[in-house]
Amino acid sequence: MSTFMASPQNIERKWYILDASGKPLGRLATEAARILRGKHKPTFTPHVDTGDHVIVINAEKVVLTGKKIDQKYYYHHSNYPGGLKATSYKSMMQDNPEKAVELAIKGMLPHNKLGSQVYRKLKVYRGSEHPHQAQVPEVWQG
Repeated sequence: MSTFMASPQNIERKWYILDASGKPLGRLATEAARILRGKHKPTFTPHVDTGDHVIVINAEKVVLTGKKIDQKYYYHHSNYPGGLKATSYKSMMQDNPEKAVELAIKGMLPHNKLGSQVYRKLKVYRGSEHPHQAQVPEVWQG
């Protein structure tokens, strides 16, 4: 008996809603990354995108434990000398909480072409409203 290998033709995709209100950022990100990769399905194949679409709502209500709210920073570099930029988590959550959640989830996905393909199925929204009612998303119970 040979091992089952999923192919792009026989993958069924669903849409799931994750509510971020009151959940720790890392716990939410691991669950979202798991659904995006398709690891919750018995047909998971490591080199094929078998995952589902994920809608994260209430991104502004995600929490961090301990002193991380004051000590966590996001860094990026412009590739010029002295071009290191730092943004605190607190200011990121005030200005753009969607980006903070997206970066946490993106960091838990593969850093290659497959990861980029999987990342495109993620939608993050600040409040509880989202424009994806036509896809009939289910609330994730996990």
